[in-house]
Formats: sequence, structure tokens, C-alpha cells
Amino acid sequence: MRRPVIAANWKMNITVGETMALAEKLLPCQERAGEVEVIICPPFTSLAPACTVFQGTGIQVGGQNMHWEDSGAFTGEISAPMLIAIGCSHVIIGHSERRQLFGETDAAINRKLKAALLHGLIPIFCLGETLEQREAGTTQEVCSRQLEQGLAGIQSWDLAKTIIAYEPVWAIGTGRTASPDDAQSVISFIRRQLGKQSSKGADQVRILYGGSVKAGNIDGLMAQGDIDGALVGGASLDADSFSGIVNFGGSKQ
Repeated sequence: MRRPVIAANWKMNITVGETMALAEKLLPCQERAGEVEVIICPPFTSLAPACTVFQGTGIQVGGQNMHWEDSGAFTGEISAPMLIAIGCSHVIIGHSERRQLFGETDAAINRKLKAALLHGLIPIFCLGETLEQREAGTTQEVCSRQLEQGLAGIQSWDLAKTIIAYEPVWAIGTGRTASPDDAQSVISFIRRQLGKQSSKGADQVRILYGGSVKAGNIDGLMAQGDIDGALVGGASLDADSFSGIVNFGGSKQ
């Protein structure tokens, strides 16, 4: 069975001191880390402190972005070796905010995915449609394109290591959440598309849902056959709220 994943994306929030305080409050989440993979993705300035607090607990730490080169004249960027050196195991790649606000292309995302996998980081590869695309009925077309171009040239053994997060852009930070049935429908489609590349890999890939996930809706999402967890935004900045999501009732073990 695929091990569920609950990942927190703190985005551009909280200082180092606030990170330490919140991380301490999240330590009880390690009690479920044996059956649910728990990943915390703070801003870059808080990665090292978070790694220190969570070291040895089973709670893992990831970056929110990275460059595809190991080093060089890329002011403001962070590389895979830098993330690994401070203890990160994961990295978010292709988040809709990176696509929409910073112009990241599918080709750039593909280069980042390949670099992450080359260095042993587990990528959390995000994709999803905008409200306009959803209303135009092109959700599957958009997700299929992002999937095909993002994963171009990635071998089946690396695909099996990759975590995919379906995040409909219209649901991120808006309070609107795709219904469990709608989320399952798109995620099932994504898994079928992956099967065209590697049937074994498609069965092994964990696919998460992201978009205004809360303790109140996580059980319905996790009850779906193809949803393997959640990428959590705003609710992950509150210890009680995030703990409620980690301790969802419908474990797939």
C-alpha cells in the first residue's frame, strides 16, 4: 500500500524564532510519522532551524523551491546540494504560485525535477488548473500537459520516487475546496496518465490533493481511493489545525 503523505507548505511566512516555536508544537505529530509521512516545508531562512528541531523525530523537512544548477551566478537561488547539506529530504517543485507569479515554465520545472532526483531529493511536483481553465472544461488537458512536459525524460524508477500534488489554482488560499469526488476524479485521471509512462510507477506514485485543506475536510479526501495525502498551506501554520490533519481518521495502512 502507498504510505500517506501530509506535507506543510509554510510559504513566505514566519521568522526563525516563530519557526522554532511552531516546530516544537508540532513534535507530537511524530507519533504518527511511522504510518504517515509528515513533511514540513518552511521558508529558506528557517530550513536549518527546522531541521535541527525535527532531527531524529521522523518528521522530515523540505524546501519550497530550488534551482536546477548545483552552483553559479544565480542570485537569490538555492541548489539541491545546499538543501541536502542542511538536512532536507524533499523539495516542492512547480507550485502554482511559482508558475503564476514567477513565470516558471514546464521546461524549467522539468529541469528542476531531474536535478532533485539526481541528488536524491524527493520532489513534490505540483500541477493543476486555473478557474478559467476549469470553467472552460480543459482541466484534464492542462494537467496532462503539465504532467507530460514536467516528467519528460524521467525514468520509471525515478517516477516511483516522485510525489505529485494536484492543486487546483482556484482552491489555493481561497477557502474553496474541490469536493472529494472532484479531487478523486482528477487524481484518478493523473494516475491513468502516469500509467501510460509506467504502469508499475503509476501504482507506486503518491498523489496528494492541495487547496484549502483543513482538519474538517481531510477525512473525506483521504477516503478516496487515489488520494494519498495532502499538501497543506494556511492550515499548516496553526499547530492544532495541522495536527488534526496529520491525525486524519481514514489511514490507508
